[in-house]
Amino acid sequence: MPTRHDIRNVAIVAHVDHGKTTLVDGMLKQAGSFAEHAAEKLDDRMMDSNDLEREKGITILAKNTAVKYHPKDGGDPITINIIDTPGHADFGGEVERGLSMVDAVVLLVDASEGPLPQTRFVLRKALAARMPVILCINKTDRPDSRIDEVVNETYDLFLDLDADEDQIEFPIVYACARDGVASLTKPEDGTVPSDSTNLEPFFNTLLEHVPAPEYDEGGPLQAHVTNLDADNFLGRIALLRVEQGELAKGQSVAWIKRDGSIANVRITELMMTEALTRKPAEKAGPGDICAVAGIPDIMIGETLADPENPIALPLITVDEPAISMTIGTNTSPLVGRGGTGKGADAKAAVKDRKVTARQVKDRLERELIGNVSLRVLETERPDAWEVQGRGELALAILVEQMRREGFEMTIGKPQVVTKQVDGKTYEPVERMTIDVPEEHMGAVTQLMGVRKGRMDNMSNHGSGWVRMEFVVPSRGLIGFRTEFLTNTRGTGIAHSIHEGHEPWFGTLTTRNNGSLVADRAGAVTAFAMTNLQERGVLFTEPGTEVYEGMIVGENSRADDMDVNITKEKKLTNMRSSSADSFEAIVPPRKLSLEQSLEFCRDDECVEVTPESVRIRKVVLDQKERGRTASRAKR
Repeated sequence: MPTRHDIRNVAIVAHVDHGKTTLVDGMLKQAGSFAEHAAEKLDDRMMDSNDLEREKGITILAKNTAVKYHPKDGGDPITINIIDTPGHADFGGEVERGLSMVDAVVLLVDASEGPLPQTRFVLRKALAARMPVILCINKTDRPDSRIDEVVNETYDLFLDLDADEDQIEFPIVYACARDGVASLTKPEDGTVPSDSTNLEPFFNTLLEHVPAPEYDEGGPLQAHVTNLDADNFLGRIALLRVEQGELAKGQSVAWIKRDGSIANVRITELMMTEALTRKPAEKAGPGDICAVAGIPDIMIGETLADPENPIALPLITVDEPAISMTIGTNTSPLVGRGGTGKGADAKAAVKDRKVTARQVKDRLERELIGNVSLRVLETERPDAWEVQGRGELALAILVEQMRREGFEMTIGKPQVVTKQVDGKTYEPVERMTIDVPEEHMGAVTQLMGVRKGRMDNMSNHGSGWVRMEFVVPSRGLIGFRTEFLTNTRGTGIAHSIHEGHEPWFGTLTTRNNGSLVADRAGAVTAFAMTNLQERGVLFTEPGTEVYEGMIVGENSRADDMDVNITKEKKLTNMRSSSADSFEAIVPPRKLSLEQSLEFCRDDECVEVTPESVRIRKVVLDQKERGRTASRAKR
């Protein structure tokens, strides 16, 4: 078959924070993608263009870039298309899309941490797609690196995932991506490779082991839509890989939709990626990754084909969702009011606030266009929808993006998505890998025991740290992370990955403490907080606006307690300068959006606005809650 030797398509896959985006930075700089004066001012992690990605330090969206590599022997320049994929399994839909665009993968593994759950996840996808793998051991300069052991662990992982002989014979590159250095010779543990000063050995390995795209000469046009983007001037942009034939600007093509119907459309704009920018192009050939505009309703997984001979490519399939939560309009008494809930300034600041059911529904439907791993289902209520995704983090990221766009929402407690097999209920389970110092081993084992986790494996590397592997129901991991970090004094590292479904595990009680619930509306006073702080941990500051049914703290006992947190100190006629003793108020615990979702019980939900995150009872009225509780007991 004819082959295009001037192009290579490769995806970089790895666990979270093993250095994918940093390696891509180094490749872009060393391939001369930027002018000398521009390269000096470039930020780290250039591919993480989203604000949330920079704040959280993780990649959320799969992105493509192109490097023009000029071989040192003076040959023709070769375009290397690189897909930077997320390392978190919650964004697995992005990984699956990324793999559909490439011919090989670079598996990046930390020289100290070794293969972790997400490494297993992304590698399993690559092996299932029969792709060649290049192993890159990154961060060789870490003081605790153990390169030989990590390579052996990676071989074990390949065998565990039933890789065939060709896939196990992979090349190994040793790198320190932060310094932009790679080598084919194993360095000493804790050192940067000394026989190289750049990424040249890595580039050579890519050219040698990544297959060049093959195609049928004279075959009909076939191009697969793998991602979507938007532009204020061009409208919806489809990112696609050309499998056969040629695609040109102004060309008429057959658009094969998901339902099998075919429509003829015209390509109004064609662009190719160079470094981090898209530049207009006249045509794209087999193996090229390009972007086209002019098709307003095109969706991921669809095909652009030859109008005379339209042949569809297979649709992109993704794993089933495991976690769901309800997203609806804000139904609290403070809806549509600013962070303080009062005042003319607050009203002026929120005039663009999105609070209606129609706006929330439109936004969720827009998210479905570019996010193949998300599902939105109708509920019994017209102002709430069930949103299903891979994991808690993926759903929390969606809510955070919506709140930054001005939406106000009520979010229900995350639930697991169950399925029926032979009349029995099955629930999703996760494989949890935990690294902790030896002294916290007992606390972690106890924590997992309460959540019905069973230990599969335990290893001690002799460095004072223990690695434990558990299989645990996904339900038990909702609210796990905060408690885990508290019990391990912030030193523990935990990562989980979806492991399939198992029969329902029964009742789980993960939160032992009840809530402190405000019994009336008003502003929080320091006097009331002083009296209440011995009852538990408070979440609110003096002056915060509260309403009946809002949760203002965590009770030290198991049951809920209604409290008056707006109580003021009564004044008397007898005053003296020494009578006012200002007791020290314990600083309140500030909960992030993820922590608030973890804290929720079944009868609680989270109110999310652009300024604040509040936890509240589903039923705000105190008497109504009491009647419901007594009916449940009877």
